[in-house]
Amino acid sequence: MTQHVSPPRGSADKVPSVSEPSAWRGVFAHADVRTLSLLGVLAVLVLIGGITKPDEFLDTRNLQLVLTQASVIGVVTVGMTFVITSGGIDLSVGAIVALSSVWATTVATQEYGFAGILFTAVIVGVGCGLVNGLLIAYGAMVPFIATLAMLASARGLALQITDGSTQVVTVSSVLDLGERDAYILGIPPLVLVFAVVTIIGWLVLNRTTFGRRTVAVGGNAEAARLAGIDVRRQRLYLYLLSGLCCGIAAFLLIVLSGSGQNTNGNLYELDAIAAAIIGGTLLSGGRGTITGSVLGVLIFTTITNIFALNNLQSDVQQIAKGAIIVAAVLVQRRTASTT
Repeated sequence: MTQHVSPPRGSADKVPSVSEPSAWRGVFAHADVRTLSLLGVLAVLVLIGGITKPDEFLDTRNLQLVLTQASVIGVVTVGMTFVITSGGIDLSVGAIVALSSVWATTVATQEYGFAGILFTAVIVGVGCGLVNGLLIAYGAMVPFIATLAMLASARGLALQITDGSTQVVTVSSVLDLGERDAYILGIPPLVLVFAVVTIIGWLVLNRTTFGRRTVAVGGNAEAARLAGIDVRRQRLYLYLLSGLCCGIAAFLLIVLSGSGQNTNGNLYELDAIAAAIIGGTLLSGGRGTITGSVLGVLIFTTITNIFALNNLQSDVQQIAKGAIIVAAVLVQRRTASTT
């Protein structure tokens, strides 16, 4: 007679349930909570704007303006998110935007028309990113110092090119992009460019090997190196990406303002870092979220718009931004300590 032997309790008799929470579900749950929290903050700001200045704030033209202004700094923030996720920092993004915008709007450059302005803005941004990447990845310079040096150098060169004057764009095909006739289904072209950059950035960070390597380098660079990742080359690529985003943003700013100035991009580095941080990207690296960064940009841009409509002082606006940044960092630390 064959004797049936029951499997040990707690091993084979325990069939995994489909409904059991997994580690991945926990990650998605945290991501959803962060996203919903940011959406809640944005909804509150929209409500405040609608209550304080209903006619002006909720006007279609004003909402289009908010999205258009968010597009420029938003493209910069996408590149910054990648850099911070890798454990780096880029303090030179605002200066690179300025240098790219003035180089692309010189009389000599404008002679080549639309393509010449776009190409120059992008190639200058990528060139600056290349210098940053080489200094940091292969020159073993601290990102803070290398990008700070680029900030000073790019600002100085932008001032030298313009001699302190505004360079007016005369190429009609560039200026036409900022006109309402160029809107597609009521959406400004700059917003569409921002949307495309955001989607590509999200796909690259979340669905490609490049994105996984970026997160790995930010989480533990030595472990990433031992796993076969070329850490130096990865960092070089990331600063090239940041420079590319600055070049695109410079072109959008040229379309928006119709000029190139050495003061363009002022404090963009702080706004981009702040937007990424409140969006959920860890300043220490190892975690980044494009969706959160975009929501952070929209939050800051909406705050600026509400303050402008209510004729409030800019210093109060900066205090409000600072308080939001501090609160976001405290929430990050609390979340990190509980996970």
